[in-house]
Amino acid sequence: MKKIVVLLFAAAAFISCNNLGENEFVIKGTVDGIENGKLAILETQDETGMGLKATDSAIIKDGKFEFKGTTTEPELRFVQVETVQGKAVFILENGEINMKIYKDSVNKTEIGGTFNNDQFSKYNKEQGAIQKKIAAFRKDNMEKMQTAIQSNDTVTVNTLKNGFTKLQEELNLYNSNFAEKNPKAFISVLMLENMFYQPNADIEKIKKIYTNLDKSVQETKPGKKIGEMIANHNAAEVGKAAPEFSAPNPEGKMVSLKESLGKVTIIDFWASWCAPCRKENPNVVALYAEFHDKGLNIIGVSLDKEGDAQKWKEAIAADKLTWTQVSNLQYWNDPIAKKYNVQSIPATYLLDSTGKIVAKDLRGEELKAKVQELLGS
Repeated sequence: MKKIVVLLFAAAAFISCNNLGENEFVIKGTVDGIENGKLAILETQDETGMGLKATDSAIIKDGKFEFKGTTTEPELRFVQVETVQGKAVFILENGEINMKIYKDSVNKTEIGGTFNNDQFSKYNKEQGAIQKKIAAFRKDNMEKMQTAIQSNDTVTVNTLKNGFTKLQEELNLYNSNFAEKNPKAFISVLMLENMFYQPNADIEKIKKIYTNLDKSVQETKPGKKIGEMIANHNAAEVGKAAPEFSAPNPEGKMVSLKESLGKVTIIDFWASWCAPCRKENPNVVALYAEFHDKGLNIIGVSLDKEGDAQKWKEAIAADKLTWTQVSNLQYWNDPIAKKYNVQSIPATYLLDSTGKIVAKDLRGEELKAKVQELLGS
């Protein structure tokens, strides 16, 4: 009897050690051929959404590593193994996540153990087959395409382009079908975000798939983002009146779009941390210097972060931005950016004298030509 009690106690202890709490996760990973003492690094997207930052690290011993922690909702994460090229991609969520990394081919990483990682693994396998077809088509036809371009063989060029387009359409169709058929999978909402950025995005189809997503997926951060994109996608389109807004300038005074309008107005979304924005600023400065006296106004809307007001002001001074500047210092949560459905910066909206949007995201000579046209100069 005493032995039975001991065994039951041991079993209970084993179960309790392996049962995870509601928001807890454990990642159990293996990677062969890596010497003891090397690190596996857990990464997430940084605040700009354009880079990655480390959130945890684990020492590899006998080809194994482990991460433990808590998470409130599914999110895309990455594991970088020290000395290994490439990153293993997976979905961080509650539960035990299993990961087998191949050091010479990280893109073949096997993931599973939780619902969303099983779904992600299925997705990777199926869409990977299409990606292989695309890669093979490129490889088989690269030389043929170069020869056709050099000899001005437009028939061959168009034939090859059409072949590639069909394969890309096959991939896009797979992505939309996956999202439609898997409403509880976190990866489905990422498919919808990708669909939004496709040329000639089918908003009605995106809306239909989004509406059918499980509520748990809709309520994730990317799910809420897609909801806002759907709600705002028509708000700031060419041919429509630019949505009105007000925000504080560097001195804290509220400034509205209405009071900033000129004969021609550029709404310029940027940020002090955005390298492409800062690189483009000299061109905008030159444009403003040439056409401000003729009626060109600019209002800059910065997506700087709370606590970075000084960096914003320093960037304005350093880049010699003498036009109106405003910012809510709310980063990507800026209500103006959401209203205009801005998903990347720099982003520009060109308005006529009535405040109607006549063009979006023009650069360089194309922007200058359109400004000249609108000013009649």
